[in-house]
Amino acid sequence: MAVPPQLKAIQHHLRTAQEHEQRDPVVAYYCRLYAMQTGMKLDSKTPECRKFLVKLMDQLESMKDDLADNESISQEVVGNAHIENYALKMFLYADNEDRAGRFHKNMIKSFYSASLLLEVLSVFGELSEENIQHRKYARWKATYIHNCLKNGETPQAGPMGMDQDGEAGTKPTRHGSGPEGPPTTTNYNNIHIPPGAHAPANTPAEVLPPAAAVKPVPLPRSVPTVDPTLLVAQQQGGVQLSPEDFTKAQKFCKYAGSALQYEDVSTAIQNLQKALKLLTTGKE
Repeated sequence: MAVPPQLKAIQHHLRTAQEHEQRDPVVAYYCRLYAMQTGMKLDSKTPECRKFLVKLMDQLESMKDDLADNESISQEVVGNAHIENYALKMFLYADNEDRAGRFHKNMIKSFYSASLLLEVLSVFGELSEENIQHRKYARWKATYIHNCLKNGETPQAGPMGMDQDGEAGTKPTRHGSGPEGPPTTTNYNNIHIPPGAHAPANTPAEVLPPAAAVKPVPLPRSVPTVDPTLLVAQQQGGVQLSPEDFTKAQKFCKYAGSALQYEDVSTAIQNLQKALKLLTTGKE
């Protein structure tokens, strides 16, 4: 069923859902949920749109029944972690290709898909400032590189300056020990992306570079220092944990588990330390 013109803004999210139907039904489900919620806000009055949205609701109900045993569907905290990790995995893959100057359709699609999935996170609540900035940057990068290749121009590799409206600046903001030096951690409009080869081994097949492309040599991962006081953590006397605290601690543990699925040791350690600190002190 074709998307009505009034609901054009959700057509790419629905296309992403269709692409993930078999490979990752959780991504497909939440893309459709976002499309349905957004579509209701855009136009739920006209017969054409109402008919389309009712059919989409039926599809969501059917998917929810089929995925009833999947924690990513039954528990929002797990679903949130699943979508966020998947989106950032695509973002970091594309960022790695961009920094290496490897421009191709798959990396453009990866940037754009990451921006769509970061939008989908809004079904779980308000987006963090970091994810808002990642979404803007990914969308801008996809458009910028696409237009450059379309016009026969060579895109500027790596992070570039962006103004407050998300437009490209005139000079790149890549920093290092010299013109050819390795980049340090780069910030642009509060986007925080560490340098290096970020793409996990299990990056989705359709966003991998062509087989002929030279594979980057993974750089050693930087693992955060573990707070020694947390290794023998005991709850401090008088600490009263609220239901919200338990929910937050559970969220940190779920995030850690999802990060380990993508071999992201650093993020796993950071989230486990946050959970331990919260449980032992009652403070984040």
